[in-house]
This record gives sequence, structure tokens and C-alpha cells, in this order.
Amino acid sequence: MKITHHLDDSTLMACAAGSQPEAMAAVVSSHLAVCPHCREELKKHSLIGEALFESLSPVPVTREAPVVAARSGELGSHPQGDVTHELPASLKSALAGAMDQVPWRRIAPGVWHCPIQLSEDALGDLRLLKVAAGTKLPEHGHGGNELTLVLEGSYSDEFGTFRRGDVADLGDDVEHRPVADPVEGCVCLVATDQKVRFKGLVARLMQPLTGI
Repeated sequence: MKITHHLDDSTLMACAAGSQPEAMAAVVSSHLAVCPHCREELKKHSLIGEALFESLSPVPVTREAPVVAARSGELGSHPQGDVTHELPASLKSALAGAMDQVPWRRIAPGVWHCPIQLSEDALGDLRLLKVAAGTKLPEHGHGGNELTLVLEGSYSDEFGTFRRGDVADLGDDVEHRPVADPVEGCVCLVATDQKVRFKGLVARLMQPLTGI
């Protein structure tokens, strides 16, 4: 399987359609703010979506139709390719304006996290993860999708090295064991839409502590 340092096409399509869960959208918007390549790809997907929408045949008006039309109009009201990217208020609050002010909580030797509160009905999980230099995370898989954006330092796994600004867009068929940079360590913003599947006894004992 090929894993790039950019957002997957399916992720960009969901972003263009406005159908991403809140946690995933937070990582996507954060990555788009620093990645010209993915911003350009998102413009292409947005244009494709507009073309498909315009090619739809008219349908009889129903009680629900005005709502759908209004939403579609909102999506089409922006200039082509004009996408704004704003970090969610919950993330800004967690960062408190600086990375060194994040209220980290230790969950294992060399590993800290800071869960970020989502909307009441939001699905999935969003958190900051800090890993000390050279620390290996337990091998794990994913019950769903996982997006990891590197904010500081870097980490390596079976798919390569991910540095500041890079994003790992992983599906439910991926298992890996990230290792933080031996000098700088790593700080990441991580979103998942299902629980992580840890391997090994020690790793499984960690799971209740992380809540992931």
C-alpha cells in the first residue's frame, strides 16, 4: 500500500462535499493551511463537484427540496476554488496560543496526550499527542480512518518519515508502529472515526488510559 504525505483523494472529496466528521475536518483544515499541493487538489475536487451538481436533472419540488437547494446554493456561492481554512475554536482553546501551554496528561512512559472536546453529537476522536524522542508507540491498527498531522518534530513508521506539516491519511486496513524522532520527538494532531486496535498486553492496558 502506498502512503503519501498528503491527503487522500477520498478525503479531499469528502472535504469538498462538506461531509467530513468534525474531528477529521479539524485535521484536514489544519493541513490545508500549510500545504499548497492539497489546497490545489481540493480546488480540482470542488470544481468536479460543481460540474456534477450542475449536470443533475431537475426534480419535482417536495417539502424537503427547499432545504437541499439552500444547502447546495451555499456551497456554490463561493468563488471557484475559494476555500477558507480556520482551526476549530476547541483546538485554539486547547493550544492556548502556544504549544508549551497545552495541558498535557501522561498516559505512558514518554507519551502524553490532550483530548480536544468536540460537539456534543460529533462522532470520532480528536487529540494532540506528544511523544518523547526515540519513543516507540505500540503497534496498532484502526477500526476506521485515522488522520495524523505533524505539528512539531517528526516520526517514522513502515510507510516512511513524516515531518512538520506532513499528514498521514490511513484507512482501516493499515497497521503500523510509529517511532518519534530520536532528537526532537514529535507532536501531532490526531483524528480517528473509530477506536484504535492496540496489539500486545501492555498496549491493550494503555487503551483505557487514552480513551482512543
